[in-house]
Amino acid sequence: MKVVALDLGDRWVGVAISDALKMTCRPYDTVELHELEKFLKDFLKREPIEVVVVGLPITLKGTESDQTRKIKKQADYFKSKMESFGISIKWVFWDERLSSKMASSGARTPEAKRREHAVAASYILQGYLDYSANECDTVGR
Repeated sequence: MKVVALDLGDRWVGVAISDALKMTCRPYDTVELHELEKFLKDFLKREPIEVVVVGLPITLKGTESDQTRKIKKQADYFKSKMESFGISIKWVFWDERLSSKMASSGARTPEAKRREHAVAASYILQGYLDYSANECDTVGR
């Protein structure tokens, strides 16, 4: 089973996917927010996904902002929609602080800027995968 991450934005959503061993990940795609429901429905039916990780924009002070609450509401909506399609998958939030900054390449072309959203999702996902692997190592000791 794989893990997918979403970097939800106001217009674009970055998507990253893990390998089956949940050790590494790669940027997958960037979709427009208004196309996300259809994308997720098709994607989650096609891919063996165990968890959907949603990047949560916590402030640098570690508090919630209006954007944080907006992302939570969007994620809850998409989770509910997927369940209505018979797709029941675990959804988790993951701190995405600085992921967009790390993914920024200073690109000027629209295609390169779109790609940055998927790269940001891969930073979010790799953080989650690394944490999950460490948790498993700790539990097994």
